[in-house]
Amino acid sequence: MRILPAICMCLILLFSPIPAHAHRFPDRPPLPELDMDEMAHEIIITEDNQFDLIVEKIKRNYSSIKINHIYKHVFPGFSVTGKRKDIQKLKAETGIQHSSPVATYQVSVEESVPFIGGNEIRSHFDKRDHRLTGKGVKVGVIDTGVDYTHPDLRMNYKGGYDLVDGDDDPMETKGIAGRNTSHGTHVAGIIAANGKIKGVAPEADIIGYRALGPGGMGTSEQVIAAIDKAIEDKVDVINLSLGNTINGPDWPTSLALDKATEEGIVAVTSSGNSGPMVWTVGSPGTSSKAISVGASTPPMTLPYLTVGFADRKIQLQPLQGSIPWKLQKKYEIAKAGIGTETEFPKIKNKIVLMERGEITFTQKAVRAYESGAIAVLIYNNTDGNFSGSLEKELPIPVASLSKADGEWLKKQIKMKNNVVSTSYQRIKDTIAEFSSRGPVTHTWAIKPDVVAPGVAIDSTIPNGYQEMQGTSMAAPHVAGASAILKQAHPDWTPEQIKAALMNTARLLNNEEGNLYKPYEQGAGRIQLHEAIHSETLIYPGSFSAGLLHHQDRRTKKRIRVTVDNQSDEEKRYSFEVPDNMKGVQWDLPIPFSIKPKQKKIITIGLDITPNIIGSGLHHGNLFLKEGKNRYHIPYMYVIEEPDYPRIMGFQFGKDDKEDIFRYELYLPGGAEEYGIVLYDPDTLRFVTFLDWDRNVARGLVERKVNRKERKLRGVFKAVIYVKKAGKEDILETEISFEDTMVGSH
Repeated sequence: MRILPAICMCLILLFSPIPAHAHRFPDRPPLPELDMDEMAHEIIITEDNQFDLIVEKIKRNYSSIKINHIYKHVFPGFSVTGKRKDIQKLKAETGIQHSSPVATYQVSVEESVPFIGGNEIRSHFDKRDHRLTGKGVKVGVIDTGVDYTHPDLRMNYKGGYDLVDGDDDPMETKGIAGRNTSHGTHVAGIIAANGKIKGVAPEADIIGYRALGPGGMGTSEQVIAAIDKAIEDKVDVINLSLGNTINGPDWPTSLALDKATEEGIVAVTSSGNSGPMVWTVGSPGTSSKAISVGASTPPMTLPYLTVGFADRKIQLQPLQGSIPWKLQKKYEIAKAGIGTETEFPKIKNKIVLMERGEITFTQKAVRAYESGAIAVLIYNNTDGNFSGSLEKELPIPVASLSKADGEWLKKQIKMKNNVVSTSYQRIKDTIAEFSSRGPVTHTWAIKPDVVAPGVAIDSTIPNGYQEMQGTSMAAPHVAGASAILKQAHPDWTPEQIKAALMNTARLLNNEEGNLYKPYEQGAGRIQLHEAIHSETLIYPGSFSAGLLHHQDRRTKKRIRVTVDNQSDEEKRYSFEVPDNMKGVQWDLPIPFSIKPKQKKIITIGLDITPNIIGSGLHHGNLFLKEGKNRYHIPYMYVIEEPDYPRIMGFQFGKDDKEDIFRYELYLPGGAEEYGIVLYDPDTLRFVTFLDWDRNVARGLVERKVNRKERKLRGVFKAVIYVKKAGKEDILETEISFEDTMVGSH
């Protein structure tokens, strides 16, 4: 499920992309040339000995270039704004190590804290005989700010900095209609609320860093500046419940988190909300040294709809801000289009089904309520379900559905099979559909590292409390747990704290009873009590043997792993022998012992014959035994460049605003260039480029197009192509710019 703005179901692409060879198109023209006088916005990383020289050269020779932020701790570098031609000339003349465009970031307990062991651990004490509450540990919250006047947070708040306004007041955005924020306050409450609700570490110090401003939007330069400031402030833990869709290990925010970890800070970040497809984890969740967190479900009761005697159960996902779905009787269900129709159908005392798009969820729900509906269902117009929120509370429940379920319900209504009943099912420890999956491109690393509760999490917001969901809510559970671990073991390094959480995590099974893959759950769902009392630490807590090719002969991989005995007695360890598999031979250490408070570096050997095994993502868990304890180490390796198209997940549809359309496409390996070319559907005559770009980083591309400005009407044949490393992949489909306006049909 991808969290997207509402887009109109009737205007999305109802297609299955087909290979370009199915039709023959005339040659397309080359991409338009870049405007070299256009202003660009980039982050530049320099060589250590070149930093001062480059700054001086900018001041002396480049009047169009303005330095916005200087980074002192994460890496030598700065962010700049200037004419594209001047920035390119500067990079050609000087010792630039890396540059990338500035990316945009967007924000992405009552039962969940006890579920991970948060309540149980408070009865335990640290070495100074203090209860384990996070007391004395500084947690930096890099987010939309913190409402430090909230009664549950004001005792814990210990200052901070605003990277948006450039002052020392990181208060949430307030007083801007439609742009107020609450995300950072919600995250801070999960970590350390200490009032009506209790966070994971209720006595930890909260240091707020406002890196995202009105509407929860910010840039990578502000996020990196916040990380830089947190290093300067010597915080113990930082939480970043934010992200972009760049699946790459070398994106500046990921590098900045790696540096923070090297400086002794436990860095925790959300993996992203772009699941359930593989390769959807985004920076900074791709940081190799940070703890990347996916979302699982805490114990919760979910409503399901059934229609008549049909053998299908439809899971409902209540919108944030909605009252709980607690319908007990049977009700008729009626469809009401997209909610903008002049004549609204008769829906009094019925459940109303509407399509997503054109107007907000709140507008749809209000209109249904005013027409007498008993409840509202809004179904998605792209694959999967979605996570949405209401701007005001209504006395009727509002829930979301997947596109497939919504269309199925419409068919049932048409067939007069329109009486539905609600049943309720208790679930826990499943991976949320929206939770981003790995692995990381290029390094093939396993991400996320762990999962934590991220569905229906009630926490603090300005002037109250609210239920939210996302990996944004999962990460602060781990940040709070890290604060508890830091209090209990002040001498542990970030690597050891990460290991304790991973080694003791609970492996989760999907609904079919099979283990989730390592790149879906990492090491599993955290268990704080077990992590605190772990006497053995194994790091790294997972490993990847990388990419191999069919033509490779038998390849030997050697992975060095540290086994750390934290106990006061000698311990003896032995590996379980993995199941036999053709083409794979493990060379595992024979049983070994480690003395008290000592570490041992062991070597795990993996011999792989690729042409016997076959292409794909191969994964599993190694198990290390010590007495009654059994530790798991997730692993994976890749044979052949993964068999995915260079273009994934192309979707197109109407945005919530009039005349605005949006598209998304996923580039697993990036692109030297891509273009969306429009042709006349009858003559196949070239019309225009809908959009295009060059040198695009790996990840999800999400952009908007103004139909009115581009003078686009009707239906077009579209060819979407991507060029990378001498290879070109193409999809073709139809896209529609309909004339339907808000308020008409």
